Amino acid sequence: MKSPILKLAALAISISLSLSAVTPAFADGEGSAIIGKVSISEQSYFELKQIHLTTSQNSKLAVINISIHNGGSSALKVIDYWIRLKNKSGSQFSARSLPSDKDKTSVAPGSNVDMTYYANVNENTQLQDLVVEFMNWDLNRTKFERVLGEISVPDTYTDVTPSQEGSILQVGETEVKASIKKLVSNKNEKYHVPTVYLTLENVGSNAITIPSYLFSIRTPEGLLYPLEAKGLKDLAVKPKESKEIQLSGTIPAAVSSDHWELVITETATDLKINLPVAVFQLPAATLSQGGSIGKAYSFTSKSGVYTTELNALYRLPWEDQDLVSADITLSNKGPDSLSIPNLTGYFLLDDAVKIEANIVQTANVVGIASDSSLNLQMVGKIPYTSKYSRMKLVLQEKESDTVTTDVVEFTSQSELQAIPFHRLDQPYILDDAGRKTGFKIRGLNRYTSNTSSLVIAQVEATNLEKRYTAPTKLVAQFRAADGTVLPASVAEVNNKISPNGTALLNVSASLPKGFSTENMHLIIGESVTEGKLTESGGKPDSYVKPVAFMLPEVKADVKDSLKDVIVYPYQISMNHFGTMVENSTFTLKFNYEISREGYLETNVDGHKLVLVFEDGSGQKSFEKSFEMKDFDPVEGETPETVGTKLKIGKHENFKIQVTDADLIFKSSFLKQYKLSLYEEFQGQRKLLATQKADWFITTD
Repeated sequence: MKSPILKLAALAISISLSLSAVTPAFADGEGSAIIGKVSISEQSYFELKQIHLTTSQNSKLAVINISIHNGGSSALKVIDYWIRLKNKSGSQFSARSLPSDKDKTSVAPGSNVDMTYYANVNENTQLQDLVVEFMNWDLNRTKFERVLGEISVPDTYTDVTPSQEGSILQVGETEVKASIKKLVSNKNEKYHVPTVYLTLENVGSNAITIPSYLFSIRTPEGLLYPLEAKGLKDLAVKPKESKEIQLSGTIPAAVSSDHWELVITETATDLKINLPVAVFQLPAATLSQGGSIGKAYSFTSKSGVYTTELNALYRLPWEDQDLVSADITLSNKGPDSLSIPNLTGYFLLDDAVKIEANIVQTANVVGIASDSSLNLQMVGKIPYTSKYSRMKLVLQEKESDTVTTDVVEFTSQSELQAIPFHRLDQPYILDDAGRKTGFKIRGLNRYTSNTSSLVIAQVEATNLEKRYTAPTKLVAQFRAADGTVLPASVAEVNNKISPNGTALLNVSASLPKGFSTENMHLIIGESVTEGKLTESGGKPDSYVKPVAFMLPEVKADVKDSLKDVIVYPYQISMNHFGTMVENSTFTLKFNYEISREGYLETNVDGHKLVLVFEDGSGQKSFEKSFEMKDFDPVEGETPETVGTKLKIGKHENFKIQVTDADLIFKSSFLKQYKLSLYEEFQGQRKLLATQKADWFITTD
């Protein structure tokens, strides 16, 4: 029989740790490096594969990737094992496994199972402060649990993969090697315009579809700037096959371009959090070979000397085609004012395919003053399936109907700029002379029916001019997290907006029922018809100057009374409800008040306020719809009109009468009735408030 001392020695050996202070990178011919191991038995063990730490609001989020290896002859139950997370001073953090791992219940002999845990830690925590404990149930212990071992994150550990190395991404049961090919970045007056070339190699034995990862550039200060992934949606990669994707975005020019990192995350939809997948140190940026974005060129015409600069080049979705749009600055650096030259132009793809284009002037000016500039847009259309490796932009001056002269050429590789992105707290300023406008997102609402749904983004457009100005006509689209583009409609506001006044634009799009709005963006641009900005009532055939907005979460609050209900820009209160039955007529009587915020201009055509009455048994009901466009007073309205429509102001004893014998004789007067208030648009509804009340008693 072994002595207690020998037993303790054997136990100490069985839980000894193999710590490895290396970066979790992938080297050719090797597997993924690990941080350390903890033994379960002589044949089985845990691996701590990776641990990431990322900022999450007022705390940090730790994500721990482990693997359970079963070298024994019988299955291991996953439920018998778990981890704890603590720091080196002993403070513990609650670690939970991902809901997506719930079906991983056992580890078969000779196999392994990967698990991911997450935990919120305090904002001062660093990676090297963390300790991972590996646990299992033991009915012979006081607390029925046993610490198999622990792994402290080594001082030399980092979750950032060097730019010249690769990192393994786990896609289901298949490993994908991700690596940075290069970083190309241009810079103009306002933005860095980086493009990251990311290679994804399937090193497994099964074909996979790459998940809808989210990509961002992170600065040393922790600032994150989203990147748009080109070619990621539904990207299939066969075994031993490599695919390259381009990640593009914009970063303010004031931000240093040193020590950027690429952060890859994946949305855990059940948790509504973005989980870090990998982080790469980006290499030093190289300039586009042959590119001319941000470079100034001069040309001379009969009117004088002009300087041109290509600021950005975009490829934008448009119905069943794509738009190629160039943002150009035309400057006058001379001492005298210049007229605006009559410019036209075209795009040339791979020096072979000519794409006719229109020049669009967005500023309301007739000349270019000394030391000033004018913004122009050049836009053409191509099939959305078009591929090319080189683009040339040729700017021409039109001397007559038959004579044009090439004045300047810009060349670019296939890299295009991502649409400028604005956060919720970051308004977009449209700086066109005579049409200066500030745009920001007010809110996001969703309306549903039995078969479909509709989303409306409310966009505030503030007139920053010193004169009354008609709102800019916009084209809008919603872009989902997976890259799906949904065409949207913008309800036009026809009245001119006062200086510093605001128009509320309702931007709507139909969605399949259940379609996620998480991480959805709104894209807007200035509407163009036949080479000119679209006028009132005109039908757009393209758009220019695109910009993308982050969208807030859908407003889903339902009030428990019909008082102070917000249907922006209106506030509605209904009270003193009373019911009455006389002969075959049922009467619902109430007081109401509607107020409106300031002089905000908006278009609520088609929007309705719907009051729904249901008896206590749910057997009988009726509803009354009110057009919201009727809320505002109209000259010549009579008291009778006010008695049939809801109007701004305070009103008493408003009546809704229904003649329905079934409603009267089948209603349960002993139970409370229920009132519900909805906003309706295009047959879709959003519940705003509900309230119950007693029959034949006037409520407060």
